[in-house]
Amino acid sequence: MHTVYYEYVEKARSYIRERGDSWIGQGSETNAVIRVAKEYGVVPADVYPGVREGERYNHANMSGEIRKYLGYLKEHDFWDEEQALEGVKLILNKYMGKPPELFLFEGETMTPLEFLNNVIQINLDDYVNVMSTLSTPFYTTAEFKVHDNWWHDSSYYNVPLDEWYALIADAVKNKYTVAIGGDVSEPGYNGFEDAAIVPESDIPQDYINQDAREFRIYNRSTGDDHGVHIVGHTRVGDHDWFLIKDSSRSGRWGKFEGYYFYRDDYIRLKMLTILVHKDAAEGILKKCHDMSSSET
Repeated sequence: MHTVYYEYVEKARSYIRERGDSWIGQGSETNAVIRVAKEYGVVPADVYPGVREGERYNHANMSGEIRKYLGYLKEHDFWDEEQALEGVKLILNKYMGKPPELFLFEGETMTPLEFLNNVIQINLDDYVNVMSTLSTPFYTTAEFKVHDNWWHDSSYYNVPLDEWYALIADAVKNKYTVAIGGDVSEPGYNGFEDAAIVPESDIPQDYINQDAREFRIYNRSTGDDHGVHIVGHTRVGDHDWFLIKDSSRSGRWGKFEGYYFYRDDYIRLKMLTILVHKDAAEGILKKCHDMSSSET
């Protein structure tokens, strides 16, 4: 929630600087965590829960109030960044509470950046974004063009579907976890069964390929709805199944609270981007760099 707070701040900053021509709403891309943490650090969850006591995490009203406030500023052509952001922070503080500038951790007082650098010690530059779409040449980097990529990050490596899927499967088999985002609004997505599959009524599995995937991206039946976390893998019959940690409401409907099982066909057809450690993607990154070097 510390990251969420400052992501809203940065969204508002972009909106103000772009004079209202920037996306404001709930949600973001996975790599926003990297970007926000680099600037604002991170904190333990118990230091900043980001919700008022006794309440559930629900940002609909908060996000609506922020949009209404910024819309008022746009209507009255008021673009003082410092004052506008103070107003946004007042709204955030009302719903989420004010994040700490200093906090105590194991007897030592530190800032969020000190906690990130001295305690967590994760190299945030070790993570890469990978997508698979026909809208941009393969083995190049490009922008992932969705609302949640409101800062127009163009660092996404684009590779063919078979290589993209193999990267996911191989990464999890080799004990890397994978953040993945895409569509979670399909008939084969069933929280009561803890499972996501592509039903035959949509498309026979043998016909799932790059073109079938791109057609659904193009006509927007595949959208950038939600981000989840792949933490495990197994093989059952002719299919790979992936264990998914999911924060959504539907992830708590079934037997395994907070978890889903995604079948391989669902990931190939309906999921869009991943964030993964660069060591897991070493082969693809080398291929992209070699292709780029040969073209120049």
